[in-house]
Amino acid sequence: MATTETQIPSELDQDTYLNEIPDEIEMSLFDHLEELRQRLFYALIAVFLGMFGCFLVVKPLVKWLEIPAQGVKFLQLAPGEFFFVSFKVAGYSGLLVSSPFILYQIIQFVLPGLTRKERRLLGPVVLGSSILFFIGLGFAYWVLIPAALQFFINYGADVVEQSWSIDRYFEFVLLLMFSTGLAFQIPVIQLILGFLGIVSSGQMLKGWRVIVLGSVILGAVLTPSTDPLTQSLLASAVLGLYFGGIGMVKLTGH
Repeated sequence: MATTETQIPSELDQDTYLNEIPDEIEMSLFDHLEELRQRLFYALIAVFLGMFGCFLVVKPLVKWLEIPAQGVKFLQLAPGEFFFVSFKVAGYSGLLVSSPFILYQIIQFVLPGLTRKERRLLGPVVLGSSILFFIGLGFAYWVLIPAALQFFINYGADVVEQSWSIDRYFEFVLLLMFSTGLAFQIPVIQLILGFLGIVSSGQMLKGWRVIVLGSVILGAVLTPSTDPLTQSLLASAVLGLYFGGIGMVKLTGH
């Protein structure tokens, strides 16, 4: 009996300890808004510097992004079109380069309001989200984009010469890469929902029919092309990520 009496308070103390906000500081709404303004300012400076740095090396970046479209001739259909495409490529690349600093600013803003239990989740979520985002970019670049381009090239090979607008091509490539990177965040969202006790792994598995339909719709919405091959590949990747996320939630005991 004595052992039980000492265990119960210790468990309660541990629960209380994990749900406490360490170093809690009272701040007014004005102070919160001022801090948010400051961190947004720092993030915008980082984005600007990232864009400027990428603009200096934009031609090698453009050539690298043109690799999946081997055998295609790119045309500038209006004066200055490539110049504005360069800004677009530098913008996306600069956002990607500055994303670690932007993420750091977000974490520093929300960290004071998190409990010890929530802070334990923060590290794995940030790391997992970053890794999955870059895997998504790679999947789009090495799998989705070549598959989509090959489909379009083969479809019109005997009828039209493959000469594409440089602006339309980069709009397609950049949008597909970033939308795929965002779609690869599904397991992270599942882990957060499972950890917070909102949805269990069993409930996630029960809704697999809805997820199959949703993945098909997501594949159609996120892919800027209309070819069924690209949409099917992305939908299959989303399904694989979802069921993988279920397994990870189950492993964590939720």
